[in-house]
Order: sequence, then structure tokens, then C-alpha cells
Amino acid sequence: MFVGVSQKGWLLLILFKMGVKKKKEMQVTALTICHQDLETLRSLADVEGKNLASLLLHCVQLTDGVSQIHYVKQIVPLLEKADKNGACDPTIRSCLDILAGIYLSLSVKNPLKKVLASSLDGLPEFFLTEAIQSFTSRLQEELNTTHLYSYRKVTDNISSCMENFDLGRAGVNNLLKNVLHFLQKSLIEISEENRKFAGNHIVQTQLMNDLLVGTRVSVMLVQKIQDFQRIHLKTSGSPTWQSMCGLLSIFTKFLSDDDLLQTIQSTSGLAVILFIKAMFHPPEKIPDLISSLLLRSVDCTSIPDWFLNCCRSLCCTDVSQSTLLFLCQGTLTMLDWQNGNMGLSGEALLLNIVHVLFTLSSQIKESTLELFLSRILASWTNSAIHVLESSSPSLKDSLNGNSSVVGRLLEYVYTHWEHPLDALRHQTKIIFRNILQMHQLTKEKSDSEASGLATDRFICDLTESLLRLEWHVKGKYACLGCLVDYIGIGHILALAKTIPSQILEVMGDQSLVPYASDLLETMFRNHKSHLKSQAVDSTWIDEWHETWVSPLLFILCEGNLDQKSYVIDYYLPKLLNCSPESLSYMVKILQTSADAKTGSYNSRGALGALMACLRTARAHGHLQSATDAWRNLVSSARIKQGLIHQHCQVRIDTLGLLCESNRSTEIVSMEEMQWIQFFITYNLNSQSPGVRQQICSLLKKLFCRIQESSQVLYKLEQSRSKHESDNELPKQHPSVSLQQYKNFMSSICNRLFEALFPGSSYPTRFSALTILGSIAEVFPVPEGQVQTVYQLSHDIDVGRFQTLMECFTSTFEEVKILAFDLLMKLPKTVVQFQDSEKLQGLFQAALELSSSTKPYDCVTASYLLNFLIWQDALPSSLSASLQTQQAACGDGDKSAIVVERNTLMVIKCLLENLEEEVSQAENSLLQAAASFPLYGRVHCITGALQRLSLNSLRLVSEWRPVVEKLLLMSYRLSAVVSPVIQSSSPEGLIPMDTDSESASRLQTILSEIQPRDTNDYFTQAKILKERDSFDLEDLNASVPNIGASAEIKGKERKTCDVTAQMVLVCCWRSMKEVALLLGTLCQLLPMQSMPESSNGLLTVEQVKEIGDYFKQHLLQSRHRGAFELAYTGFVKLTEILNRCPSVSLQKLPEQWLWDVLEEIKCSDPSSKLCATRRSAGIPFYIQALLASEPKKGKMDLLKITMKELITLAGPTDDSRSTVSQVHALNILRALFRDTRLGENIIPYVADGAKAAILGFTSPVWAVRNSSTLLFSTLITRIFGVKRGKDELSKKNRMTGSEFFSRFPELYPFLLQQLEAVANSVDSDTGELNRHPSMFLLLLVLGRLYPSPMDGTYSALSMAPFIPFIMRCGRSPVYRSREMAARALVPFVMVDEIPATIRTLLAKLPNCTDQCFRQNHIHGTLLQTHRITLL
Repeated sequence: MFVGVSQKGWLLLILFKMGVKKKKEMQVTALTICHQDLETLRSLADVEGKNLASLLLHCVQLTDGVSQIHYVKQIVPLLEKADKNGACDPTIRSCLDILAGIYLSLSVKNPLKKVLASSLDGLPEFFLTEAIQSFTSRLQEELNTTHLYSYRKVTDNISSCMENFDLGRAGVNNLLKNVLHFLQKSLIEISEENRKFAGNHIVQTQLMNDLLVGTRVSVMLVQKIQDFQRIHLKTSGSPTWQSMCGLLSIFTKFLSDDDLLQTIQSTSGLAVILFIKAMFHPPEKIPDLISSLLLRSVDCTSIPDWFLNCCRSLCCTDVSQSTLLFLCQGTLTMLDWQNGNMGLSGEALLLNIVHVLFTLSSQIKESTLELFLSRILASWTNSAIHVLESSSPSLKDSLNGNSSVVGRLLEYVYTHWEHPLDALRHQTKIIFRNILQMHQLTKEKSDSEASGLATDRFICDLTESLLRLEWHVKGKYACLGCLVDYIGIGHILALAKTIPSQILEVMGDQSLVPYASDLLETMFRNHKSHLKSQAVDSTWIDEWHETWVSPLLFILCEGNLDQKSYVIDYYLPKLLNCSPESLSYMVKILQTSADAKTGSYNSRGALGALMACLRTARAHGHLQSATDAWRNLVSSARIKQGLIHQHCQVRIDTLGLLCESNRSTEIVSMEEMQWIQFFITYNLNSQSPGVRQQICSLLKKLFCRIQESSQVLYKLEQSRSKHESDNELPKQHPSVSLQQYKNFMSSICNRLFEALFPGSSYPTRFSALTILGSIAEVFPVPEGQVQTVYQLSHDIDVGRFQTLMECFTSTFEEVKILAFDLLMKLPKTVVQFQDSEKLQGLFQAALELSSSTKPYDCVTASYLLNFLIWQDALPSSLSASLQTQQAACGDGDKSAIVVERNTLMVIKCLLENLEEEVSQAENSLLQAAASFPLYGRVHCITGALQRLSLNSLRLVSEWRPVVEKLLLMSYRLSAVVSPVIQSSSPEGLIPMDTDSESASRLQTILSEIQPRDTNDYFTQAKILKERDSFDLEDLNASVPNIGASAEIKGKERKTCDVTAQMVLVCCWRSMKEVALLLGTLCQLLPMQSMPESSNGLLTVEQVKEIGDYFKQHLLQSRHRGAFELAYTGFVKLTEILNRCPSVSLQKLPEQWLWDVLEEIKCSDPSSKLCATRRSAGIPFYIQALLASEPKKGKMDLLKITMKELITLAGPTDDSRSTVSQVHALNILRALFRDTRLGENIIPYVADGAKAAILGFTSPVWAVRNSSTLLFSTLITRIFGVKRGKDELSKKNRMTGSEFFSRFPELYPFLLQQLEAVANSVDSDTGELNRHPSMFLLLLVLGRLYPSPMDGTYSALSMAPFIPFIMRCGRSPVYRSREMAARALVPFVMVDEIPATIRTLLAKLPNCTDQCFRQNHIHGTLLQTHRITLL
């Protein structure tokens, strides 16, 4: 057994391990120079090749960029040898000029550019003047360029010269006037070009990136060129000043242009403030000027004319929200807030900024602007901290913890700390941490220490209010972590001693686990540091164990399954990393408990906890080796007991202990290998998918350890003689360990193949095939001198190959995939087809399966055909037609050519069969459904295409007619089956055939179904229904005739009765496969923009035809399976169109969208759009068009579409528009459910909720039904997916202040609707009056809950809702009274509970009242009971 290696041996292992990892090769594009410069170098190069010209000539003649780097680094050492007189040498002067040209010709990301800059900065001083002149001259040539699409390269060069390149910066400084003029000219021209290409988002994206780079370079220029500090001294007529004014005007325009990317607007905000700072005089008045801009109170008479001319749009009162936001960002970023440099006016500006941001916070609802706002608020708190370090007392009073500013900051944190955007939640944490630091800076030095802060009233109140919050609030964890960092854990433990247990209790909820584990880590690390700093001996560890480890052990032994799993995965590793010595303490306790509590099927017990601890410790390197762990911490009997434990997770943890290690080269001992064999014997048939995945993953880690450690052993075996000389041989020879590895892997494979016996269960097959696939992947076929300890191919014979082939017959597609992938990983020498008859039989079987009536058979056929294609095992008869082409291909990439040719042959064969079958299906769809459903052939064609790299085809001329045939055949097939799919009742319809005998058989079925549709297709069916009699004997007699006539390719097929279900399955699966095939063709095949192009396979017209096909079937199909899968193919098409360089193709999705919206709005009775079945495929069609819109753009299509749909979804008095309203509600539901639209859909949630609530009052049932579905979707979108059985769990709720801050438009709407409901809920006449929208209103309000963090800074008071909710409690409907009681709770503040209860009790009738209603009493008591539970 290989136990250890000496220090020298381990050094060898480390060096070897470093060597076996392949270093990523650096790709460097070689530099080139123009012909004139090349000739110059040749004329200046000396014979000996030792001067600078010779060096550069050798350099530019190389084609490898990495080699050129070495030559460039020799420039400075060569010039250092020259004397001062060399500066006048024309050779060196010319070489420096060429070097400047080389630098400016290189791309900005080329490593050669940085190397050259570094070398030139190291030039001797006497060469600098000449080098600067050369750079200035070459840069001037660059600035003179007039080609718009070359501006980006020049701008990048200016940027490169400014970044850590003194020589380049000096050149830019010399040409400052020219550089400014160039930037002004380029930004104007690029902006104009961008407007010309409106709608072509590919070109616009590039142009906008150019604008962004130009703006950033302008900012960099002003920041890094010192002359701008004296810019105000220059005359207003100077070219530099005029360029500065021109650039300021441009940035002001960019700042207000909402058609540009927001990153451009944001950068323009920085540029505007920076230019004002550089140009405005005197600088002391800059804060007042910016304050007037932000407050929209600019006095135009008191500002310079140049400023008014450049920034006139900013001096108006109608400045947009985004403009103000980015001006605030520029002010905070570009002004100097440190050391009190801005004085009292700067402090006033700081306060003005935050008030503007608070105002914008209540107005901005677009997600990207919300994110900008949160970052700017965090930036404001950073600036406030800088100012507070040397501020006036008045500012400290304005920013202490009890101030209104801090109160509103906290309100922002509380309403956004559970925002859906993770980046925004992170900003709230930064803001909260900075609030604490701001408050600390406002205190006296004696009070700003941690001990003083802990007793501060603001900090104490903040801590207590946080602790009172429910633990399901995610923001609570981050804020408590910040408090721990500032005041220590001692104060919090004094207030809540059981807080570790409380946090561990919530770790059963996956959504809270990361937050809880991070908080616990912050706490126990802080506690450990605190105890160690105060302790005089090691007894402090006992207190620490009692506080943090004991609750952990209790959870591991007694907690529920999810809780244990998350604690082990998240909390335990962090605890052990903090205190590795605690492992022995934990193991000691668990060893004692394991004797009594071994666990059961439902419980891990102490044994499971022990294995989990040991597994985690070993995986993180806290156990030196597995042998030591088992010898000292746990016995072999315990390991074996864990491997066959009743609880699956105990088995997984024990297996993990054996397989996982923090060192990938750790030797696997013989004992470990025996235990793994023991484990596999009993655990391949696990019924849990999760357990199977974990087993396969852990075993793959073990195989990786074997592979990597075997490489170490091979190295040790080679260096054995050196170890012998030093007497440092390990206890076991490396060759023995290697042989053990081989035997172990061979025995594992034997066991796995034995498990693949005929009839074995799906779990067993899945596990065995997955593990075999991992073995084939981890132990590849050796290449060159690389040695491998095991090869799977050596253990595969004919029988085992046959076993893998038989896996294709499994009814589970996952088994087919695993078997196919495994066969593809094997070398081709293993897979040999010697018998041509068997080969022909295999291929024929695949063709037969492709037309089977069993859907899973066509999947088998697809994998079988793909296997034959990739193994080059097709029958020779199939390739006879391509022999001439094969000879002409040459000996290029043979494997790719072979696969492509084989794929082409198989697709041609399938296409021929499909053409014949479609022709027969056009005569008798019934016979096709019963004997040769068409979808199997199409599925096999799609499967073959998907595995081929269709963007790099060689046989383009042969593919083009095949693709054309595929498209035509797809349309023909679709035409055959579409009448069924587009029928108003596709589930029960069997269409009439041209075959009279088949038609007569279906008369009875048709008379029962009675299909009704507007299509002429059903005319014959209605005529047949009028016949008076139907002879069943004649029907039975006709069956053999039908069977006899249904002969395909000379092979007789069995007759069977055709049911509606068989026809429907045939039709919708055929539509599905056609949609996927067309989507594959669009996604993978290159499109030719011109008909004469020789590289493309699809023409523009063909793409338009495919789009029209999808449009027709998505808008007219009634069967959900058909239009859902057509949607999948259509999404692929729209994604391709949006990336297509052709403008006409780019515009297609937009045009399709306007067409369908117009058809929805017109409400034409003759329209074929389906108003039932939740509008069928119409929502899918619009989803695909909107979801494929580029997310980095402005999402204009989404904005316009949502505006149209919300208008249509609103209530209307026109009965003709009811269908449009139903369509709009159904489409809105689909869009709100689409996760790809993300936060871009959130600004429309409030309008959607209004439409749903108002639609619920409609007298039309279809509108009410669609409104209910939309409302349900919105509840999920607002409050999150339901995570528990409790319908009103706090996990799916939010505070009232958070809800109305995110959706302020709903505040007046809900209040108005609630008032209307309350006024009608209880009439004086005693009549029952059910308001239809009451339940929806109360459902929304009932999902809110009160929070102790709710402050008084929000303008949206909850008080107006209270009396109306109280009146709703009088409803005659019990459920409404119950909902009203729930809804009242979030609107009652904690300090208002007694007064509210008194108000409710006062409404109860007195004993003297003659008339009272039990509903009133019950509703009032329910509300009182709910409030008392607070």
C-alpha cells in the first residue's frame, strides 16, 4: 500500500503535476508594415545584422506574434548601447518613425501593443525627443482620416496612448487641438450615421459602441492632460475652446437622447460634469451651478453665454428622469468630495443630490434605471463618508442616524432588499453598511468605537428592529452581517442568545440558505476573534463550541432532510475552515451517539452526521489522508455500515468520503477500492434520480483521481533508481499500485456490463451506462507518449458491443442517449461490422423503425442511423450514387467528409421514402396514421442534421437541392395534416378521405362528433351525415380490401381500426417534427443574401416562406401540442433573423408583429384567429417575436406591444371588441409568464393588474375567464412562485410599503376599487350584493404583511384602506369576511393596534340594539382576532 513519499519525492510530484497541466498557448497576431516601410528597413539594415533596422526587419518578417515579442524587447538594450550622437543618426530616426507606425497599426487588444509601449517608454533620454516627434507625426496622419468606419481605430489609438504610455501621452499633448477636433468630428458623424441606420440593430450596435468609446476617450483626455487645468485662461475664440464647447454640446445631446444606449447616456453624464469642472470659472461656484441644474432652477441671466449655448436643454424645467439621474452620477463621480475641498456649497450640493435621488426613486420603474439609481445612491453614501470626515457640524446633524436623510435611506433599503434583481439587492447592502459608517462619523471619537456604538440609541433600535423581523426576509441577513462587523457579535448574542439555532432552523429553505450561511460565518468568525482576544488560555474554545457547534450537531442528528443537506453543504465547510480543530470535538460526540442512533430509512442518525462531517473535512483538506482518518476517527465497520445504510444520503456521504479529496493526485488505497466494489454491488438500482446523479458524479471524481495519481505513479516508477540511492522507496512499489488500479477498473466494468442484462430496470441501466461513459471519458485513448492505466475498449468484446446496441431498444430515450454517447466515445477499431448482410439488416431495421406507429421507435431509428453514419458503417449499396463525388474530394479532412457524405446519403434515402408516403397520405390520411405515420422519417432527418456541423459543409452543391426538397416536402406534409390540427375540435375529428371505402367506415364516428368549422373541408362530412343507413357488415367486409390496398414498397402491412386518437397523434407529431426540422434548418444552415451566392443554402425567399409557414400554423392551429412545438421552431427562426446582416430579414419579425396586432385589433368576424383555447397559438407567436428582441437594446417592440395590448385589454362598451379584449388578456398572461423577458416586463405589471381586476367585472364570461388567468399569473409574478402548502405563506408575500413602492400606480386604483366594493358590500335593504372584484382586491391586499421596519417617510399612507377593509368584513360571503380579516392586518401599524381593536369593538351591537346582523358581528370578530395575533 502506497502510504507516503519523502520530501524530495513530494517535490517531484508537485513539479510533475505542474507539468502535466497544459499551459494555454497565447495567441498573438503578428505585426505587419506597409511596403514602403519595409523597403526603408531593407535599405537601412547593415550587413552584419546588428543595427536597429536589421532587428526590425527580422521582426516584421516573422509570422509568429510570440516570436516578434522577443525581438521587440531587444529594442531598448540595443539603443542603450548607442551614444548620444546616435540621436542624430537618420537610421535610428527612421526606425523610430516606423516603430510609431507599427504601434498605431496594432489592434488595441494585441499583446504586442503593450509590449511595444513598455519598450518605447524605456528609451534613453537622448532618443525621447526624436521618438515624440515621430509619434506626433504618425498620430497626425491618423487624425486626418476621413473614413467613418476607421474612426474607431483612431479613437482606440488615442486611448492606448493615454493609458500608461508616456511617449504616446506626450504625442497626444502636442496634438491636443487636433485630437479634440477629431473627437468632435467623429462623434457628430457617427451619431448621424446611427440615425440613418435606425432599425438595423446590428449596425447600430457597432456604431453605438463607437460612440461610447469616443465619449470615454474624451473623458480620459480631460482627466489626464494637464492643460485643461488652465483652459479657462484661454480666449473663447481659440480652436481648443471651440472644440471643448462643441464636445460639451454633443454630450448634452447624448445625455437627453433616449434612443441611445443607457451606457452612452451614463458616460455622457460623467463627461458633462467633467467638462463643466474644467471650463467653468470660478471653480467655487461649480457646486451652486450644478445644484441649480439638478433642482431645475437655473437663472439664465447669471450663467455664461457659452454654458447656455452648450447646455440649454439642461437649463429647462422639463429635464427627463434619466438625464437627472445621470447628472447626479456625474456629479458624484467627477467632483472632488474628499478633504472638504468643496466647502459649504459642496455640502449643500450633496444634500440636494440625495433629495433628487429620493424623488426619482418614487418615479422610476424601468429596471435598468432602477439599477442605475441604486448604484448612484450607494455612490452618494460613499461621497457622504468622504465629506463627513472633514465636514461642518450642520452636515453631521443632517446625516446622523436620526436624521430624515438616513431615515429615507433606510426606507429605500427596506423596500428594495428583496428586489428581484440581485445586483440591486447587493447595492442595498452597501448602502446599509455605509449608513452605519456615516452614523459613526457623526459621533464623537469616544462614541465611535465598537463598544460605544453598541450602546448608541440608533444602533440599538436598529438592531432590535432587525431581530424582530421574520427570518424569511432575505435582506435581514445582510444587514445583520453589517451590524456584526461594526458592533461585534457580543451585543447581538446578549439580545438573542439562541440566534445560531434560529438561523439554522431556517436553513431548510433553499432560497434562504446562502444568506443564512453567510451570516453565520460572519458571526462565528467575529465571535472567535473576540473570544481569543480576551482569553488568557484555551478554554474559550469550549464556549465557542457550545454556541456554534452544538446547535449544528443537533441539526445533523435531529433536523429534517432538507435542513441537514443544506447545513452540510453550506454551513459545515465554513465552520471547519474557520476552526479545523473542531472536527475532533464533533467526531468524538458523534461516535458516542452513533452506537445508540444508527439511523433508519427516514433518519440519518448520528452515523449519517458522522459520515457527513468526515466527508466535508476530507473534501476541504482537513484530513491528511483517508487511511489516517479511518484509523484514528472511524472504524472500517462504520464505513461498511454507511455504504449499505437504509438512508440514501448516508450512503452518498460515505461514498463521498471515499471518492472526494482536496488533492486530485492522492493515491487510492486497496481498501478504498474494495469498499467501492462493495458499494456498487448494492446501489446501482437506486430509484431516486438525484441519488443516481450523485453516485455517478462521485465515481467520476474517483476515476479522475485514479487517472491523475496513475500519472504520478508512472513518474515515480521511472525515477525509482534515484529513490533507491537515497533509501526513500515507498512501502509499496508503484507498479503494484498501477496493477491494482487496472484490476479494479476491469472488475468495475465487468460489474456494470453484467447489470445491462436484458430486462434490467431503467435505474440500473442509467447508472451503469453513465458510469461507463465516465470511464470512457476519463481514460481516453492514449496519444503519443502519454500512458493510461486503463482503456475501456480492451474490455469490450462482441457480446458487450451487442449489449450496448440492444440499449437502443429501450423505451427510455435517456438510455438511448447514454448508449449512443458511450459508443461514440469508443475507438472505431472496437466497433467493426464484418458481415455486410447484418449491416444491411441493421440499416433496414432502422428504416422500418422510422415508420413505426410507436413514437419511441422513431427515436430508436434516429440514434441507430446516426451511429451508422458516424461509424461509417452504411451499406455499400447506399453509397453507389456518390462514388464519383467521393473520388473528387481528395484526402482532406477525411473523417468530416465521410460523416457529411453519409449524412447526405441517409437523408436522401429517408426523403425518398417520405415522398412516397406523403403521396399515399394525400390519398388516405387514415391509412397513413394506421400503417406508416409520417413523423418518424422527419424525426430521423432532423436528428441527422443536428449532429452535423452545417456551417462548414463541403458538399454544398449536393446539399442545396436536398434542402430545397426538404422544404417542399415539409410544406406538403403539413398541408396533409393541418386540417386536423386547425379544426375547432382536433381531439375528436377524423377527416374524410378521397378513398370512398375509408370514408364510409367513418360515417358513424362523424355523426357522433359533428365537427363544426368554417373551412370547406367539412362539407363532405356534413353531407355524409345526412345518409339514413349504415351497413356494419359492409364495413367489416371492406376492411380486408383497405388492408390490401395499403401496400408500401411491396411490403404488406397489418390492418387495424383507425381511431380519432391515432389520427390526431399522427397529425400533431408530424406538425411537431416539421416545425423542429424547419427550425433546425434556419438555425444551422448559412443564409445566402444574394441568389448567386455559392456558399449559402437558404435564400431570402425561402426564409420568408418558412416564416409564413410558422405564422399560419401558430395563428390557426387549435391543438396545443402542435402550436407549442411550432413555437419552438419559430423561436429559432426569429433568433436567426435578429442576428442576420440583411436588413430586410431583420425587419421581418417587426412586420409580422404589426400584422398580427392589427388583425387582433380589427375584430373581423371572418378572421381565423382562435378566440377559444386561451387564444391557442397567438400568445406563443407574439412571445417568440418579442423574446428574440435584443435585450441590450431599448426593447422598443416590447414597449409598443405592451401599450397596445393593455389598451385592448381594458374595459369597453363595444361588444364587437370583446374578442380583441380576450386575445389581449391571453397574450398578456403569456408575456408575464415568460422568464426571458425578465425585469423588462415589470413596469407593465400595474397596468396588467388593473386590466385583470376590471376585466373580472365584465358581463362576458370569456373576458372574466381570461382576466382570472391573467390575475393568477400576475400574483405569481409579483409575489413569487408558491413554495409551500400555505397559500398565504410569508415566503410569497411582501410588506405594504415594499409593494406600493414598487407599484405606486396600484395605490390609488386599489383604493378606489376598494371604496366601490365597500359601498356595495352591505346594502340597507338586506339584499345580497356580490361585487365581482372583491375577492381579487382582498386577495392582493391579503398578501401584504406589516413590518416593524415600516417608516413614516413614504408618501403612501396605509391608513385610507383601513375603513374600507373593515366594511368588507360585513360581506354575506364567509370567504370574503375571512379574506377581509387577513387583508386588514398589514395596514395596522404596531403602535396603532390598541386603537384599531377599540374601533372594531365599538362597531359591535349593544344589547339594546333591536336590529343587527350576524355577518357584521362575525366579520368584526374575525378582524379583531387577526389583529390580536400580531
